[in-house]
Amino acid sequence: MQSAKATDVHSGNKACLASLRAVMRDFAAAPVRAALDAVFAADAAVHLCHPLGDLTGPAALYDTAYAPLAAAWPDLERRDCIVMAGRDEHGFDWVGCGGYYTGTFLTPWLDIPPTGHQVAMRFHEFYRFEEGKVVEVQALWDIPEVMMQAKAWPMAPSLGREWQVPGPAAQDGLRTGAWDAAQSTASCNLVLEMLEHLQRYPGQGGPAVMQMERFWHPRMNWYGPAGIGTARGIAGFRNWHQIPFLNAMPDRGQNACDLTFHFFGDGPYAAVTGWPNMRQTLSHDGWLGIAAAGKQIELRSLDFWRLENGLIRENWVLVDLLDVYRQLGVDVLARLREFNKARNMGPIAIPDGMT
Repeated sequence: MQSAKATDVHSGNKACLASLRAVMRDFAAAPVRAALDAVFAADAAVHLCHPLGDLTGPAALYDTAYAPLAAAWPDLERRDCIVMAGRDEHGFDWVGCGGYYTGTFLTPWLDIPPTGHQVAMRFHEFYRFEEGKVVEVQALWDIPEVMMQAKAWPMAPSLGREWQVPGPAAQDGLRTGAWDAAQSTASCNLVLEMLEHLQRYPGQGGPAVMQMERFWHPRMNWYGPAGIGTARGIAGFRNWHQIPFLNAMPDRGQNACDLTFHFFGDGPYAAVTGWPNMRQTLSHDGWLGIAAAGKQIELRSLDFWRLENGLIRENWVLVDLLDVYRQLGVDVLARLREFNKARNMGPIAIPDGMT
């Protein structure tokens, strides 16, 4: 259990990040650059999804990730639905943010054709703090979601529901006030126990060994990444995600001996990040339309869970699917370019409607 001083650290870290989040709501280059410089250590390690990659420091983060996005979406805006903080099992302090970037898509971005309409892209961003500064970021942007909105996703269709994933039903995702050590620890422990039970299948028996009804609310929502989609209820979760996933990679959880996980809680919320935090073998067919490659792959999965009356009611999940395809020798962005050869890739000018 953390001390009162540690509790104040979490509130302080969330407050520190609030200044950056605020200027990104009305995104403009100068204030965003200044806020990044103020919040980040100069040598902060920045881990972004494929194809953005690993960077060092706030200037590289802005130039590589934000500047091209803001050029394509000139009215870029950040909206956070979850902001939570806590200390992981290694003694590191994290702030986890989940939400979406939105704007009018007017020029190509990552070779995705513009739509002329508002688009939205989910993000899960985890910031590790030391002495009031961000020293590490692990972040996933749901780039396939943008491809789908542009009708340019060149891979297999999703089994689950593709939509703009909502924020928490309880509308309490922006965590404020004193950090509750007991509740936060209990939230993490329940999620960890749930994950331990999930890994009992198939090695220790049939689906019943996972005891899903013990951990998941009957009206649960599992908000997967674009390419997998959302599933409702245990039956939806099993059919639209878990069955294909485990059929294709039955050694899930058996190759994690040297992986590093970062679990932390904030009241009824728990989160995990890791870069990567899963390693398994794609030994069978059935997942994402990918053939059995017989190859071990690593997955970056950044998750939030919301508990309600001792059960998991909502689970937000992002997986770096573009990196999964990369490891299997599939260049999704190259296929995107082939897919869009007959598309107009020029900028779109929308008349103001007044002249």
